[in-house]
Amino acid sequence: MLSRLTFTWAVLLSSTLLTGCIYNTTAPITPQSSTITMPQYSAEQFFATKSYFGNDINHDASAMLVASDETGVFNLYRVSLDGKHWLPLTQSTTDPAFPIGWFPNDDRLLYTADQGGNELNHVFVREIDGTISDLTPGDKLKASFAGWNKDGSFYIVSNERDPRFFDLYHYNGSDYSRQLVFSNNDGYLINAVSKDGRYLALSKVRNNADNNLYLVDLSNAKPSPVLITEHQGNISHEVYDFSPDNNALLFGANGSGEFVSAYNYNLQSGTTSPYSQADWDISFIYFSEDKQYKVQGVNADASTEISITNLQTGKAMQLPTLPAGDIRSVSFSDDSKYMSFYLNADNSPSNLYIWQLGSAKAQRLTQALDSSINEQHLVQSEVVRFNSFDNVTIPALLYKPKQASANAKVAALILIHGGPGGQSRTGYSPMIQHLLNHGYAVLSVNNRGSSGYGKTFYHLDDLRHGEDDLQDIVYGKKYLQQLDWVAGERIGVIGGSYGGYLTMAAMAFTDEFKAGINIFGVTNWVRTLESIPPWWEAFRESLYAELGDPAVDGERLRRISPVFHGDKVKKPVLVVQGANDPRVLQVESDEMVAAIRANGVPVEYVLFDDEGHGFLKKSNRITAQQAYLAFLKQYL
Repeated sequence: MLSRLTFTWAVLLSSTLLTGCIYNTTAPITPQSSTITMPQYSAEQFFATKSYFGNDINHDASAMLVASDETGVFNLYRVSLDGKHWLPLTQSTTDPAFPIGWFPNDDRLLYTADQGGNELNHVFVREIDGTISDLTPGDKLKASFAGWNKDGSFYIVSNERDPRFFDLYHYNGSDYSRQLVFSNNDGYLINAVSKDGRYLALSKVRNNADNNLYLVDLSNAKPSPVLITEHQGNISHEVYDFSPDNNALLFGANGSGEFVSAYNYNLQSGTTSPYSQADWDISFIYFSEDKQYKVQGVNADASTEISITNLQTGKAMQLPTLPAGDIRSVSFSDDSKYMSFYLNADNSPSNLYIWQLGSAKAQRLTQALDSSINEQHLVQSEVVRFNSFDNVTIPALLYKPKQASANAKVAALILIHGGPGGQSRTGYSPMIQHLLNHGYAVLSVNNRGSSGYGKTFYHLDDLRHGEDDLQDIVYGKKYLQQLDWVAGERIGVIGGSYGGYLTMAAMAFTDEFKAGINIFGVTNWVRTLESIPPWWEAFRESLYAELGDPAVDGERLRRISPVFHGDKVKKPVLVVQGANDPRVLQVESDEMVAAIRANGVPVEYVLFDDEGHGFLKKSNRITAQQAYLAFLKQYL
């Protein structure tokens, strides 16, 4: 599913590797009021925690397809439904492999991988005998899976013909021969293909607040897109899924209010009707393979709450009793006899579960947290809000170290998410928990421009980046200074990607923070917007509407770009960068470090030769985490 946020530069840290369906079962937070002595765990211990991705159940419900970073690099495993047998399916030591899924009728599988973090993903097939083939060969192309057909064939999108746009190819499920079924010459985004292979759903961006959906009948000799969301003004639309009977397209739109509601477009009559509504954005809707169950997710105040509905009875599924946490990535067997999912909480990393529907208990299959760490020593977040300079209410997640009290004040960090347009969300983060364990409070701010809080809030920072949203970060500091357990003179700022930009902006354009950690952050908006990857061409106008056109707004973009103001940075900075990053080029960090050094201010630089926009190799995550802590101990 491609949403209105697909193009944003969201920071990819280990806490964000598992996304998808979340069923909120979180218990009330117990107040932490007394000072306690905490054992301090190392970065190695926190990152000895295993991360998992994927849980597709195969055709005969004998195994799941799971990626794990147990070896230090994500590889694929065939996992028996009782969790007792983990058979390695890939053995990469360099490029992480992420699962797409099993073939519908046998144990062949598809997966995706890039090269050293360059984001030029290819789609690979692994045969039953272990043979691996690249279905999308080429040096410069980017490809991704687009869905299965009911006959076992499948679809892949690729920009091999034109680096700017993605075409749709239909692959034979037996010999992998392919046919180009949609040539994309006009900058459409390919969102979904119906299971009968007849219809293709597209979207096309007009600006960062407005887009349209189109439908293509692939059975026509010359298929062409037909507009299905005629409207006035700015309305954002996003495709969810085709209905199980292939008679309707379900999509989201925010035209009726602040939040995204779901609608049903009838493919035969061409009529649109309301489908579902919530008090927050509806993030996704999809269906079980046998058409028995609907899964719906709602982005509710930094957590995603899901409902699972029996389509025959219309009643909500009754789940077994589970520990406190969020259910993520719900997946059904073909006959819906089994349901697999992950359970995650702020103080507990994602563990894989399997449940035989109707039984009294779900079975936990993994132990993600390293056995040397006591889960009781980890911290749960609290949703808080504070007023910014103009009385706009800013939501945030507050993490209080267990050793903090009015008699034992602690240093604090404001953590800024990626984007622009991302969101700080609940869920386990080894980075955050490691910092908390060593006595640093964390306030994860959802500054204006963050998603999830309505379209007005989302657009408050349009063409105001590095200005009003930066003031939200400053007022987050003021909020922390009001807490009697925070050492108000020892507050720093940390962020990745767009959060790294705001971190550098905070260090260059304010004198509020004692130290800053910039993780692959933009520092030169003119160059960044001029050098976006070619496959982002469809989003170019949307990016310009939000951030500015370098040909028109160059003066303002230079004014808000920290690299041109290195002489204003007066406090210590740590910069961390991946050499293969296609979004924030290494030169951005190189020049920022040089500009700070020229000013005689302490600056440290960690560069990973084998990473891109986010650090996926466990050894690199450990190195980065050690650098964060050493830097903070010295300067905060």
